Amino acid sequence: MKVGNLRWPGGCFADTYHWKDGIGPKDKRPSMKNVWWGGVTEDNSFGTHDFLNLCEAIDAEPYLAGNVGSGTVKELSDWVEYTNQDSGSPMTELRKANGREKPWNVKIWGVGNEAWGCGGNMKPEYYANIYRQYATFMTDWGNSAKLYRVASGASDDDYNWTEVLMRDIPHKMLEGVALHHYSVIDWSKKGSATNFSEELYFKTMKTALDMEEFVTRHSTIMDKYDPKKKVALVVDEWGGWYDVEPGTNPGFLYQQNTMRDAMIAGTTLNIFHNHCDRVRMANLAQTVNVLQAVALTEGEKMLLTPTYHVLEMYNVHQDALLLPIDIKVNNYTFGTEKLPAVSASASRNKAGKVHISLVNIDPNRSQEVSISLRGVSVKNVSGRILSSPKVQDHNTFDQPDRIKPVEFKGASISGDLLKLTLPPVSVVVLAL
Repeated sequence: MKVGNLRWPGGCFADTYHWKDGIGPKDKRPSMKNVWWGGVTEDNSFGTHDFLNLCEAIDAEPYLAGNVGSGTVKELSDWVEYTNQDSGSPMTELRKANGREKPWNVKIWGVGNEAWGCGGNMKPEYYANIYRQYATFMTDWGNSAKLYRVASGASDDDYNWTEVLMRDIPHKMLEGVALHHYSVIDWSKKGSATNFSEELYFKTMKTALDMEEFVTRHSTIMDKYDPKKKVALVVDEWGGWYDVEPGTNPGFLYQQNTMRDAMIAGTTLNIFHNHCDRVRMANLAQTVNVLQAVALTEGEKMLLTPTYHVLEMYNVHQDALLLPIDIKVNNYTFGTEKLPAVSASASRNKAGKVHISLVNIDPNRSQEVSISLRGVSVKNVSGRILSSPKVQDHNTFDQPDRIKPVEFKGASISGDLLKLTLPPVSVVVLAL
């Protein structure tokens, strides 16, 4: 997938996590009760070294979520020093004693998580002051790791939260403001991850596509205070959230992953691409076995989900130049409601190759697409497609490759006109 950055410990757990419990000999680390994760015992066997070494192994930028809700300024400041300072301090000597000579130079830091909720139930004015206090004592210690501090941002359409943060926090100590949005219809009854009707599918996609409005309106508020767009909008939790699989621990949030999730992933990423002037970073909420995961495991077995395949297909857009794309599309209609059936984004990489990603969320109808390639000289077109007959289809441990990308030959070019047909519930990425 070419993971750009990986966030940890993330979520509500971040504001109960004390990083010093996760360093040193594993048999001497204290345990704790993880109230956010089914009340199980957390033995802290996976800590700072394990996570940062993992990020090095997969060549991803680490994104550490600091504890503001139940931690202290000193605790977070010490963590920055432990990971980033080369020598000459108690924290660097402690790191070296634990086996790491050179610092990791962690740049991206979350200053708390969901401060409006599980991170402290704070009011925005109060959190803005708390953020200023914590950010003051976070420093890059004179090394190359200029810190990228991300404020705990709004949930969904809480525009006042963004307004207060942009107004009350000096932008010289603020690199990013977070936004969280999950594609949930009803928090009291989320529904099955695999056994759902077309009505529930339509409602889920309607909620997922709300991301366009949320990103647009939060960005507009940020533009008022930051017209030069120096502060990023960081959507560091997004994805589908359903009821857990029958017979599993409710606190573990283990759910299957269908073509519905591929539709959420593709359309959401297109939204982020088309708003890349403000959205500089985004994080699917979970990676393995939790919520809209990219991989599921069972003992020694592992499968890749439809969401994984979308993220892998879309990695061609990384570090590329956004190309504006205006599309006129048919609607996906259910009852009296309608949604745009097709979502798209396009980019050109450093080698000059153009990529276009398209999603057809309509489970019943193919969509004819024509794109006028103004200013682009094209010699040939190739592509890959992810699709399946039913939106409920998913990979299983018995059939782990039921859904995977295959070659797409349904695109043609005549002059400067690109034409293709998108099958129902499909994701297509073209290379021109």
